Amino acid sequence: MIPYGHQDISEEDIEAVVEVLRSDYLTQGPAVPVFEQVICDYTEAKYGVAVNSGTSALHIACLALELGKGDWLWTTPITFVASANCGLYCDAKVDFVDIDPITWNLSAEKLEEKLKEAEREGKLPKVIVAVHLCGLSCDMEKISNLSKQYGFSIIEDASHALGGQYQEKNIGNGQYSDISTFSFHPIKNITTGEGGMAVTNNPELAEKMRRLRSHGITSDPALMTHSKDGLWYYQQIELGFNYRMSDLHAALGISQLKRLDEFIANRRSIAKRYDQALSGLSLQLPSKSKTNSEDSSSAYHLYIIRLQNSQGKSDRKILLEALRDKDVQAHVHYIPLHTQPYYQQFGFKEGDFPEAENYYSEAMTLPIYSAMSSIEQDTVVRELKAELQSLGINR
Repeated sequence: MIPYGHQDISEEDIEAVVEVLRSDYLTQGPAVPVFEQVICDYTEAKYGVAVNSGTSALHIACLALELGKGDWLWTTPITFVASANCGLYCDAKVDFVDIDPITWNLSAEKLEEKLKEAEREGKLPKVIVAVHLCGLSCDMEKISNLSKQYGFSIIEDASHALGGQYQEKNIGNGQYSDISTFSFHPIKNITTGEGGMAVTNNPELAEKMRRLRSHGITSDPALMTHSKDGLWYYQQIELGFNYRMSDLHAALGISQLKRLDEFIANRRSIAKRYDQALSGLSLQLPSKSKTNSEDSSSAYHLYIIRLQNSQGKSDRKILLEALRDKDVQAHVHYIPLHTQPYYQQFGFKEGDFPEAENYYSEAMTLPIYSAMSSIEQDTVVRELKAELQSLGINR
């Protein structure tokens, strides 16, 4: 089976983890702060807070921005559930903004329209989670300008986007957001096994997130209610969580990051081969940006196509099943969140976000990963073309 995504682990990665296993610290040792620093060096953010998952990073980011009961978090309906659930974890309410038909990211134009209406109704969001689908940045400059006008904070959900660029800068630099979050799940652009990180340029937000990842505990005398009883003393000053990353995971991340540029170059090369091989077919291929500007470059965590001239989900289902029968693990990313049963209890229904629903009826993810061979990719293309021809939607 050719998987839709797969980790790339080297002997150097293994040796890095073994070195930690032989050290004095398996967790809460020196590897985590080193990993935080190398991610900051790469993204040019000032502060990094490593955690045990991308979901944890989103959660503490929301809490650091003081999202709470009665507040609104808005995000795109085309994302994994964590991008919205993080708002519910904070007892906030969640709403969605429809997607752009070209980039499939949250539409800045639809956001502006919704903000105008929300201002009239007194329901402006406190936090916008801008998800960089597949590794292609949202229109962050416009979203940032809207945040200044309407007073909301911005989290970049960059779980797909480490190694991508926006306006010729690495995604995660914080120019247009308060906090950016990353995931290091095995199929992401680098992996720590499981893990995530929040990066920011705000020292207060960074310190708040550090406390929240470790039970809300501090050893800083300036934050305590009275002087320390001794060197061992700490205080819990707020309700936090056990979201810490271990040194084992961090060591793998440090090693993986050394090859990130290689991984991204491979992914872009694979995406370019797909573009060339699939051009001329009845498919919408991934956009490089809304304007195809050279200052934005996708990290190509995913390579998504959309079927054209088809019968929608019925043809897509037949196609996916046929490809899997040929050992090609094509997939779908994502099911619109507002159609999920859990979210429909809040009043969402089909028809609320038509562009997202149109996308879902046509979208299909083709295999892409750094170590994917040309032979594997040629197999994917050959089987895809054959099945499109069989369905009568080749052209």
